[in-house]
Amino acid sequence: MNRRLLITGALFGVIAIILGAFAAHGLKSLLSLESIQTFEAGVKYQMYSALFLLILGGLPIAPEKVKRICFYLTLFGVCFFSGSIYLLATNSLTSFDFRTIALITPIGGSLMIIAWIVLLISFFKLKKK
Repeated sequence: MNRRLLITGALFGVIAIILGAFAAHGLKSLLSLESIQTFEAGVKYQMYSALFLLILGGLPIAPEKVKRICFYLTLFGVCFFSGSIYLLATNSLTSFDFRTIALITPIGGSLMIIAWIVLLISFFKLKKK
């Protein structure tokens, strides 16, 4: 599980940096400032999640079950949250109306929040020394 967490975290980080640069340079002349800022919010939360997975992958005290649950919650959370934000922010560039998928954005955000809560609960369950 640690390997999967580390690889996914690194991959999310690489993609976040690429998309952030793309938004700052490639989309600058195509989208409004508000749309660019929305896109960058997706990048920011994807990077936070990348760092979360990297830290979790190197955390020896977290149980494997907790790591697995957090991995899947974060994976789907980023795909739903950041992915939908990317599509919604670039909606004006396509002929498809991505506003129809806007409801998955808060679902993705909730999944990411739940991942942190699962980790927090596992910390409360640790035995005091």
